[in-house]
Amino acid sequence: MDVSRRGFLKISGAVLASSGIGISLKPVSAYAQPLKIKYAKETTTICPYCSVGCSIIVSTRNGKVVNTEGDPDSPINKGSLCSKGGSIYQMAVNENRLDKPLYREPYATEWKEVEWEWALEKIAANVKKSRDKSFRVRNDKGAVVNRTEGIASVGSAAMDNEECFLYQKFLRGLGLVYIEHQARI
Repeated sequence: MDVSRRGFLKISGAVLASSGIGISLKPVSAYAQPLKIKYAKETTTICPYCSVGCSIIVSTRNGKVVNTEGDPDSPINKGSLCSKGGSIYQMAVNENRLDKPLYREPYATEWKEVEWEWALEKIAANVKKSRDKSFRVRNDKGAVVNRTEGIASVGSAAMDNEECFLYQKFLRGLGLVYIEHQARI
């Protein structure tokens, strides 16, 4: 069957018209909706996902995030954002996001909610236990090394330079030697 483009559109229109799934050509009344960012405080921040440093405008009202968008005044991204940066609103406003730490005991099958203070104490105790167990004062040649080989760290590209500096100092203070960063992986 040889059907031209114009013929295809005619046939398609006739089928739609006869099936009752027509399109109304009546004018629709339109109205403007109030802006989400009306009366909101705008603050600029940096996208946490990669090291490009795209600028984002975060609009808040009553302490809650109401909108995020790329900053058109930024010389880096000029208002545009990648798919991850564009979805950063969901990082702050998401009913599925966990707001309490979960803990699963050894050999257990279920996670349970715990308090932040308990979770941080547990993490600190586990770090101390692992560090004490694997700490070496001297290497095989007898040289003083003061290091732990039982803990490793993988940094995050979401941290800025100052946070990376402090984190590096903290890890070196613990005696870690296996320190990596996400940007190199």
